[in-house]
Amino acid sequence: MGARRPGRHRRGLRVTAPEGTRPTRSGPSTGRGGDRRPVRPPLDRPRRAAYEAVAAVHRDDAFANLVLPIILREEGLFGRDAAFATELTYGTLRHLGTLDAILTDAAGRDVARIDPPVRDALRLGAYQLLHTRVPAHAAVSSTVDLVRSVAPGATGFANAVLREVSSRDADAWVAKLAPPMETDPVGHLALAYSHPQWIVRAFSEALGGDLGETERLLIEDNERPPVHLCARPGLIDPVELADQVGGAPGAFSPYAVYLPGGSPGDIPAVVDGRAHVQDEGSQLVATALADAPLDGPDGRWLDLCAGPGGKAGLLGALAAQRGARVTAVEVAEHRARLVSLATRDLPVAVLTMDGREVGGDPKLPEQHFDRVLVDAPCTGLGSLRRRPESRWRRQPSDLPPLTRLQRELLGAALRAVRPGGLVAYVTCSPHTVETHVTVTEAARRSGVAVDFVDARPLLPAGMPGLGDGPTVQLWPHRHGTDAMFLAVLRRG
Repeated sequence: MGARRPGRHRRGLRVTAPEGTRPTRSGPSTGRGGDRRPVRPPLDRPRRAAYEAVAAVHRDDAFANLVLPIILREEGLFGRDAAFATELTYGTLRHLGTLDAILTDAAGRDVARIDPPVRDALRLGAYQLLHTRVPAHAAVSSTVDLVRSVAPGATGFANAVLREVSSRDADAWVAKLAPPMETDPVGHLALAYSHPQWIVRAFSEALGGDLGETERLLIEDNERPPVHLCARPGLIDPVELADQVGGAPGAFSPYAVYLPGGSPGDIPAVVDGRAHVQDEGSQLVATALADAPLDGPDGRWLDLCAGPGGKAGLLGALAAQRGARVTAVEVAEHRARLVSLATRDLPVAVLTMDGREVGGDPKLPEQHFDRVLVDAPCTGLGSLRRRPESRWRRQPSDLPPLTRLQRELLGAALRAVRPGGLVAYVTCSPHTVETHVTVTEAARRSGVAVDFVDARPLLPAGMPGLGDGPTVQLWPHRHGTDAMFLAVLRRG
């Protein structure tokens, strides 16, 4: 297949600098003795906020979605300024691998040898030059001002590097630096679309080796994802919620609403617990478990890995309509508190304990529950759109301990469910080791009879690209959701 360049297929927002952030020519000022000295414009706050967020991610292993809102509040940034800072932060983190390759070439030294404060400032500047409509002179000038504030001795170096970056557009840099698609497709796609090679390889394997579809997935991973709300059933109608927020009902989940913008934390329905933020894919897999046909009693549901509480909140709202109760288990105390907040006023009991203790603790008896959800800890490769720093933090060495934990949790779920009951195994990762391999191995080792239920009919009719079953893999580029995996098992 022919190589396609990221610049020709970006559908994300192209931003311009907010009012008041572009450098302006200041009039001269008069110093002592009548000296006329130029006055530099103050460092603009949106770029400073983006720098602080990116620096915190790299310096402190912070998460952008947690640290950036705090920085925006502290800086008093709202509206267009906040949107600009957000775009710079997330865009820089998404494109980090490609930006670093370009900066390495432009600087004539490995980017790892550049002092961290200067390195992060240059990344922000390069992102503006290559992926926004900020004029080149403004991107260079504002970044040099930023470097002056964090490393005054490096301003000349920063200016020279950024001018070299600005000598080519993004497509031309990819053409220069990426290996040929014909001889090294994984290496080419990794540099062109800023993903580690091992992740590109994993995506390609999960997509059956289709490099064209892999490329479409990588493109989608670099887009800014919409915010999805979940209108909790029985508490608010999704059409009503869409009208209230000026959004639109979701394409697939009966409870999904697409938020056009703004802060979801300011929405009254979210504040009072009638709705919550949740990717549409997460809604679909939780609803699939709740709606799957089941013979016999159906009043005891279990969420075995409940933190931070999104799926427990949806299951709790559904359970309230059906006379059922949910037991939500979370091993970390702070995440268990989040589950309690997310499920207040719902028929949900939160237990702070390890879900693998099924059968070893009277609160988690064996063969007791009718429906069990295992939303297992995973690499999170399915949500790289929302957590762009994760693609650079995760390593293949993370897989063995995670898959062992996944097998143990699924084994515990199969002990917890009654004969004839249902278990849904869910991961926000398409990596085959975390999906098909884990679920097959856990079922084989469980020591109980297990049948796979075809999950495709449990999702809305007409959903495209659900594969051959019995499991289902959702995709950003196919469904507009995170890459959620779902397997449904019935205990014999």
